[in-house]
Amino acid sequence: MAPKESDDTMTGGEATGGEADDLRLRRRKAARYVVPVTVIGVAAATIGLVPALADSGDPDLPKITAQQLLDKIAASDVEQLSGTVKITTDLGLPDLGGLESGLLSGAAKGDDGSSADPSAKLTELASGTHTLRVAADGPDRQKVSLLEHAAEYSVIHNGKNVWGYDSASDEVYHSTVDESAGKAETPVPATPKDLTEDALKAVDDTTSVTVDGTVQVAGRDAYKLLVKPKQSGSTVGAISVAVDAETGLPLKFTLTPASGGSAVVDAGFTKISFARPAASTFDFTAPKGAKVTEGDAADKGDHGDKGAKGDRGAEPAPGHDGFDGFGGGIGGAAGPEGLKVLGEGWTSVATFDTGGKGVPSGSGAGGDLGGFLGSLGDKVSGDFGSGTVFSTRLVNALITDDGKVYAGAVTKDALVKAANTGK
Repeated sequence: MAPKESDDTMTGGEATGGEADDLRLRRRKAARYVVPVTVIGVAAATIGLVPALADSGDPDLPKITAQQLLDKIAASDVEQLSGTVKITTDLGLPDLGGLESGLLSGAAKGDDGSSADPSAKLTELASGTHTLRVAADGPDRQKVSLLEHAAEYSVIHNGKNVWGYDSASDEVYHSTVDESAGKAETPVPATPKDLTEDALKAVDDTTSVTVDGTVQVAGRDAYKLLVKPKQSGSTVGAISVAVDAETGLPLKFTLTPASGGSAVVDAGFTKISFARPAASTFDFTAPKGAKVTEGDAADKGDHGDKGAKGDRGAEPAPGHDGFDGFGGGIGGAAGPEGLKVLGEGWTSVATFDTGGKGVPSGSGAGGDLGGFLGSLGDKVSGDFGSGTVFSTRLVNALITDDGKVYAGAVTKDALVKAANTGK
């Protein structure tokens, strides 16, 4: 029989002194180097044009401890792969009669208004079920393709060049990567590896980490790593990661909410190969007649080759991270000016001051909009004053009437408590 629980169950508070320091160091290493290759360098985040995810069987694998499994993830040296990833996201966003789709795709257009801008287009993955084709050949060549109805959107990173192509609108977006950094940052985590990397950054003394048996994903034998918050007040119930027994690559990532029900995020490979993809996979030529938008180059002094094909760039700088941590830097984008973090671990809350007012109310300018937005949230009050809480199944946000914002993967009560403390 496969092991159902490691006899070396690891919780945050079990190690002391030097052992605790060593444990935290190894966990940070696991979080930072979860598979050096990545589709992080390409583009984007978290339909069903492929078969359902193949989870089957209970493979009989050698027993392993939680720490050994974390070490296996950290030591993974996969540099070439190709495959198909199916991702389902269910944040429990309110039904806006299709408006939410428009907001996502509208927000999707970058400053230049290009529908091929990766930072915009891939926000569509924030809801529903989608299928991605992924390929990687080292840290400087990756490709992600989002399969759509009768269309396809692709992001190709080849050396210092990053191309986005939207076949539906026949638009191309081109930007370059700072060669000293060596890779493009993704707006949203897309693969099980990306999501696992962010989640492991939250592993500390407030976390329980165990081995929860074995599973088969995309025809590969895997161990299941189970990560649970030890603190009350978090909206995260548990995170389960299927880790390839041979390579240490995360094959599937599932996050279930503390409130129960279906997963908030479920992303996994349905097909995977560790053979090196053909070099032509990462070539791109802008179709004749397509609208091409040039993005800001990471290196202002070198806009790269604006011709048809990207070329091979440098290796990424050691220690370069694409994201700032699960829940704390989603999207890799810089936070608002003056951003502060209250609390620690899974119940930490980010806060900043908009410098303006909260949700508008009453009649007159902004009143109708405020009434609509207010109907989507819950009015709350406390020592901080009063405000409105907007909730999803994972992330909740409190906007106070005087323009302060408190947000995190915490309950409404935890947000109010943080606002009272940080007023």
